[in-house]
Amino acid sequence: MKNTVNPWFARVAMLLLAFSLLLAACSQTPAPMEPEGVTETDTDTEKETPANTPEAKKDISVTVYDRGSVPAAEGTIEDNRWTKWLNEQGPANAKFIAVPRFESQQKLNVLFASSSAPDLIFEYAPHIKNPLIDQGLLMPLDELIEEQSTTYKQMLQEYPALKKVGTKSDGKIYEFARLAEVYPIHALLIREDWLKKLNLQVPQTTEELFEVAKAFAENDPDGNGENDTYGIAISLQSGQVVDQIFQATRWVVKDGTVTRNWDNFTAVTDFKKRLFDEGIIDKDFLNDKNGAKAKQDFVNGKVGIYPLQINWVSFAQNELTSLKKNVPDAVVTPIPYPKSPAGQFNPAFSNPVQATAVVNASTKNPDAVMKYIDFLVKPETANTLRNGIEGEHWQPGTNGCPEPVSMDKRKEEVAWNGDFQMMSSTILDTKCGKLEMGFNLSDPVQKEGFDMYKKAMEIYTDPSKPYVEITHPEHMPQLPKDIEAISAPMVKPIDDMFIKGILGGKGYTAEQATKEAKEMWDKGNGKAIEDWFKEWYEQDSDNAFLAKDIYEVMEQQQSQK
Repeated sequence: MKNTVNPWFARVAMLLLAFSLLLAACSQTPAPMEPEGVTETDTDTEKETPANTPEAKKDISVTVYDRGSVPAAEGTIEDNRWTKWLNEQGPANAKFIAVPRFESQQKLNVLFASSSAPDLIFEYAPHIKNPLIDQGLLMPLDELIEEQSTTYKQMLQEYPALKKVGTKSDGKIYEFARLAEVYPIHALLIREDWLKKLNLQVPQTTEELFEVAKAFAENDPDGNGENDTYGIAISLQSGQVVDQIFQATRWVVKDGTVTRNWDNFTAVTDFKKRLFDEGIIDKDFLNDKNGAKAKQDFVNGKVGIYPLQINWVSFAQNELTSLKKNVPDAVVTPIPYPKSPAGQFNPAFSNPVQATAVVNASTKNPDAVMKYIDFLVKPETANTLRNGIEGEHWQPGTNGCPEPVSMDKRKEEVAWNGDFQMMSSTILDTKCGKLEMGFNLSDPVQKEGFDMYKKAMEIYTDPSKPYVEITHPEHMPQLPKDIEAISAPMVKPIDDMFIKGILGGKGYTAEQATKEAKEMWDKGNGKAIEDWFKEWYEQDSDNAFLAKDIYEVMEQQQSQK
């Protein structure tokens, strides 16, 4: 029998269902209308938030060198106007971790040992970074750059040297790098007014350098009737520049291979010994641990030849300004390195491609670190960090480049922030990013310092002269642990032998110092170090950043003038 439904009952049931649906609808809040153009997919997914809003930012930790240079009114190196600016304008919430500038190795070792090392580590020294790479504590960056980067990835494509410098022996990138202007960072300065007064010529050889220094020490060039001048300074960095004149560097390339350098150390030790024995230098030079005494003697007008590591703008603003106050008629000029028994060389240059940052392998937000690096390398970020805020710290000068509104304000609020600029490639600003733009040419002394710098660029960047080192020290290879264990214990004892060669009088010559140093080297298995360097040069020199690469970058920059 067929199952049938009463028509009346069916109509009542339909009315009850409709009424219940109406009640349910009235109890709900009406849904907002979607904006025009939004699809169903858009409404079902979280909207992307602009990168510089707090909601989108991830937390990262970042090291910054602490040099004790932040004015008290500006806060601390971890919390100041520039850390705030970086967090306000940048794509991440950065917590800054202070690392004492000259104790960074100890600090980083402690942080890694306690599993509290920051995500992004800014560090110059290869001997600190390379062991961390070897231990697997730092992150390979190739995949991160490829998948997360925009600006830095483009820089790698445009400037392959950045990749070359950041890549290690396993073929992977571990370091972010920046581009810098090539200019001499060592110089040999001489009192030109003393040369004229004593009727002397600029020394062309190291023997002539000795004779001029001797005359400066003995012939009263300052005219005060007293025996109170030094011919030349050789403490700390001054002594290192003298070493460079003789190419007294531990490793040199001869006949296509790397060789441990001994003969040049004999020559420079003998040169310094003669200066010491004849009273041409400050006999207490060895106790001038940081070169402060030599600097003070120079600014007081008591040193005739001043070899130094030089920051050209700072030198004009400080040492040269002080000298001119003390001795208004003083005239200082850079001179070429004289020809030594080893040849004639250009001095050390600034590092044109400098690896400055690495990433902790344990970072939780590597994408945020990469975005932060991209932010730092942008020209507008670099320009702000370098010059400050337009209208507040600088205004366009007559040449269109930033000009400080107030030098005092710049010194108080901007000049100390250089360690936040370790990813800034200011040389890419070919109009305003060069070192020479830092001179205030309306100041007569700074104009004099500017002229010195321009002359130094002419005489010290001569491509016909060899670079004094195999490469910049930051690009020298890192010794493996077993070779470092052989090398490290011999460094100071051998250095001390050459110091004894300077101070030892007639009873201990430079030749004796070299003989004993070589004996220690041989007994200490120095041959293993030599073999390692030879193998490195034969196998990896094509991938290393060497002197020829520095010259290539220098010539590219000079061609863009």
